[in-house]
Amino acid sequence: MSTLALPAPRPRAWLTDLPVLGVAAVWGASYLAAKGVTTQSTVLAVLVLRFGIVLPVLVGAGRRGLRALTAAQWRGAGLLGLILSGIFLLETYGVVHTSATNAGLIISLTMIFTPLAEAAVTRVRPPRAFLAAAALSVLGVVLLTQGGGFTSPSGGDLLMLLAALARTVHVLVMARVEAVQSAAALPLTTVQLGTAVTVFALLCAAPGTGSTPWDAAASFEPADWAGLLFLSVLCTLFAFFVQMWAVRRTSPSRVSLLLGTEPLWAAAVGIVLGGEQLGAVGLLGAGLVLAGTMWGRRATS
Repeated sequence: MSTLALPAPRPRAWLTDLPVLGVAAVWGASYLAAKGVTTQSTVLAVLVLRFGIVLPVLVGAGRRGLRALTAAQWRGAGLLGLILSGIFLLETYGVVHTSATNAGLIISLTMIFTPLAEAAVTRVRPPRAFLAAAALSVLGVVLLTQGGGFTSPSGGDLLMLLAALARTVHVLVMARVEAVQSAAALPLTTVQLGTAVTVFALLCAAPGTGSTPWDAAASFEPADWAGLLFLSVLCTLFAFFVQMWAVRRTSPSRVSLLLGTEPLWAAAVGIVLGGEQLGAVGLLGAGLVLAGTMWGRRATS
C-alpha cells in the first residue's frame, strides 16, 4: 500500500488515522472471524446474534435521533435496511464457501462497481484511467479465483461478487433517496440494522432454514463467543462510532482512502492467521485487485 497517495495530513492527524486504520484492520479480519464462527446451518442464527447484541446499544445512544426521524426517513432507512440484509446474507453465506482472503479481495470490487454504476445512471463516461483500473481489477479477480488451476469459480466466490454488486446498489440508493440524506448517521444506521435483524429473525423462523439463534448460542464454545463478540463489538459498534468521530476531524476522502486498505488486511489475516494459500497465480491476482482498486480510487478522486 506504499503507492497509495493520501492527502497531506494536518498536525497530529495520525491520532485520527490510527483508529480508522484499526477499523479497516478489523473489517479485514471479519471475514476470517465469520468463517470461524459460522457454518452453512448457522448463518441466519449468527447474523441475528451478531446484530441483535449491538442493536440495543445503538437504540439507546440514538433514541433522540430516532424520535426526530420523519415518516419518509423511516421508509427510506427501512429500504436501505432491506438491501443491507441482502448484503450480509450474501457475504456470510459466501465466506462459508470460499476463503477469507478471496472474500475480502472480491468484495473490494465495490470500489470499482460503484463509480461504473453511477456513470451508467448519470450517463457520464468515467475517465479512461478508471476504465483501465476496472479491467485490471476484474483480471485480478479471475486470477485470484483460479489460484489452484483454471476451474469454475467456487459458489462462495460468486456470492461475494454478488455481495459487491449489492453494496454498490446500497450506495447508489443511499445517494438518491432524498429523505435519508438529511437524516443523522446514528438513527439512520440503527433503523437499517434493526430492519436487517428483523429480516434475519423472520428467515430463522421459517422451517428448514437452519439453527435457531438459541440453539446456535447453546452450542458455542468460548472461541465461538470470542469470534461473535469480535464481529459485534469491534466490526460493528467500534467501526461505526470511529467513522462518525473521524469524519468530523478529518476529510471524508481521507477516511475513505484509509478504509480502502480493508482488502489488504483481509489478505494478510487470511494468509498469516488463517493459514490460507493462494499460489503464484492467486498472489498475482490479489496484487492486481489491490492495484486496480487503488488506481481506480485515485482516478475518480
